[in-house]
Amino acid sequence: MAEASADRGRTTRQRLLGAAAALIAEAGWGGVSTRMVAERAGVAPGVVHYHFASLPDLLIAASTGVARAMLEELAGRLAEQPDPETGVEWLLGELSRYTGTDPASLLIVEMYLAAARLPELRELLHEIVADSRARIAFWLRDRGHAGDAEATAAVLVAAVDGLVLHRGLDPGLDLTALAGPLRAMVRTDGHEEGSGT
Repeated sequence: MAEASADRGRTTRQRLLGAAAALIAEAGWGGVSTRMVAERAGVAPGVVHYHFASLPDLLIAASTGVARAMLEELAGRLAEQPDPETGVEWLLGELSRYTGTDPASLLIVEMYLAAARLPELRELLHEIVADSRARIAFWLRDRGHAGDAEATAAVLVAAVDGLVLHRGLDPGLDLTALAGPLRAMVRTDGHEEGSGT
């Protein structure tokens, strides 16, 4: 009986997180209310506060959960690529799925904007990004990247965010056309762009 109740609680919590994530993308961070989340999740408004101390806590949990899952999937699938140059090609192809106006892109934009005002969100987002950078730096070193793997990983993670933002402003931006400069950055032969070597 207690196990069934715990399962129901986990299911309700997941519904609340999913509803909050969808609403952040649709209404904007500041446009989401407890009532909206409850209605979307199909629960009474009091249930929201049973599972989360406050609406900001729910929005932070929902948005960072989506961001963590997205970056873990990208980093995990990037790690399957045989070399950095191929990895860049794959990454740009994956990013082409994000238009800048799709729900995932809008959620990320809203989360970054909110992080400027919410120290707890900023700290959690920093942890997610730092973990992604570390995983990508490890992959670069493992695949023979001759340069500064940590710096290169930081630029790649920032490029992911920046390119998604730019797609929202310029839907015609062809991400695959950007492969050359990114490939040059991750080359494994020891020659770095502008190094003269």
